[in-house]
Amino acid sequence: MTEKILILGVNGFIGSSLSERILKDTDWEIYGMDIGTHKITEFLTQPRFHFVEGDITINKEWIQYHIKKCDVVLPLVAVATPSVYVTNPLYVYELDFEANMSIVRECVKYKKHLIFPSTSEVYGMSEDVPFDEETSRLVLGPINKTRWIYACCKQLLDRVIYAFGEKEGLNYTLFRPFNWVGPKLDNILSDKEGSARVLTQFISNILHGKELQLVDGGEQRRCFTDVDDGIDGLLKIIERRKTTANRKIFNLGNPQHNLSIKELAHLLVKVIARYPLYRAKAESTKIVEVSSDHYYGTGYQDVQNRVPSIENAKKYLDWAPKIGMEESLIKSLDYHLNHPNESLS
Repeated sequence: MTEKILILGVNGFIGSSLSERILKDTDWEIYGMDIGTHKITEFLTQPRFHFVEGDITINKEWIQYHIKKCDVVLPLVAVATPSVYVTNPLYVYELDFEANMSIVRECVKYKKHLIFPSTSEVYGMSEDVPFDEETSRLVLGPINKTRWIYACCKQLLDRVIYAFGEKEGLNYTLFRPFNWVGPKLDNILSDKEGSARVLTQFISNILHGKELQLVDGGEQRRCFTDVDDGIDGLLKIIERRKTTANRKIFNLGNPQHNLSIKELAHLLVKVIARYPLYRAKAESTKIVEVSSDHYYGTGYQDVQNRVPSIENAKKYLDWAPKIGMEESLIKSLDYHLNHPNESLS
């Protein structure tokens, strides 16, 4: 029988990228919900792509019906922008935890395999290098640093899902993306600081003739991972969910691409300068340092290093990242520079 995959947040960065690969490389059926369609317009006429415009906090009957109908459930709806963690923490809690908790319960009720997006943020300020899914401590900051509400919501969901597996027999897989980048990541047309994740924020700033602001000097390091590598991992999880991927946690990241934000800024300027239309903008871009209090507000706190162990993914999924950093940046730029309207949110 053809697999039926339910993707909530199908118009998001991961949801749209996963849908593209499923439609291209499998015979699976996709049932998707989101509040918009700008990243999935090309899929709407495909017979294996079934879409409804809706909100997971409102359209609960549709969700319940499709959880019953589908084989695999991927609830990908969440706030994932650090500035919002600081400015609107209650919204982060209501969407990222409360709305997703009801979906988890439906998966338990109808005995469906849940593939849940955890986050590299759950490791918080752990000093382990690399982060191990089974042994690393999960260390978050004080409650007055509201930046951690996202990580806290995700970590508690991880723990609840694990407990449902132990006590109620829920079949699940947790995956932790490490700074996935690629086409359709964020809206590059917005010139509001903090409205996007770091790569697309930097692209936007260059296009708008603005400075690249390095928060607290930009010494924080992140392991950037091409979204196509990440989607390879997700497809393997779906394929192996009944065997080696069941009740496992997987870091999906590229430990070889451990760049500081400062290094990313200089590399991005160099790569954009190769595009004739944007060379002048790139070459005139200034890179400056700002404090985190100035950029995000007083509720922000950061992590200096975030490196994944991917031994679990290698062992149980036969997965490892393959795409180089510059290649990944070029793919991102080719999309965002040539299709700016399609990246509107």
